[in-house]
Amino acid sequence: MEVRKLVGDALANALDDVARLRIEVFRAFPYLYDGDLAYERDYLRPYVESDSAIIVGAFDGDRLVGAATGTPLRDHADDFAAAFAETHISLNDVFYCAESVLLPEYRGMGLGHDFFDHREAHARSLGFSKAAFCAVLRENGHPLRPEGYVPLDGFWRKRGYAPLKGAVAGFEWKDIDKGAETEKALQFWIRDL
Repeated sequence: MEVRKLVGDALANALDDVARLRIEVFRAFPYLYDGDLAYERDYLRPYVESDSAIIVGAFDGDRLVGAATGTPLRDHADDFAAAFAETHISLNDVFYCAESVLLPEYRGMGLGHDFFDHREAHARSLGFSKAAFCAVLRENGHPLRPEGYVPLDGFWRKRGYAPLKGAVAGFEWKDIDKGAETEKALQFWIRDL
């Protein structure tokens, strides 16, 4: 296993593999995302356009088996400004750790920590004072919630993150059991760097 920071051309060249990972990993609870490659390419395009973006890739040989993305939160101002409106935190101070996707057979090996370590170091090198991400909120009784499901809250708290009160964003996507997109609530978690 090798974990590498991808920027510039390496980042651009990895986007289709990241898109495929997002589609595969996010099909599972709690995201239940019914994605497609065309949407993913459009969603990931801002990472190529930002000179401050990063992808942290986990490779098993030449195969990308996990990835974590990050970019300044101001790059996503259209999506997240409303969620931060009441927080008195400037989007310019926050580095957004957008997603971490890892194939199930590679979990429990410390790669999640590697993903955060690399993104947080990158954010510090760019002068950011905070890092944040958001996690989908699903009800405990959701019909597709697997028995024994344990959310990642404990892992995130150990890394120093906590939910940011009142900072909830809305995003639409099609669930695997639905015929159309519906809006989901995503809670922001944040920490000082």
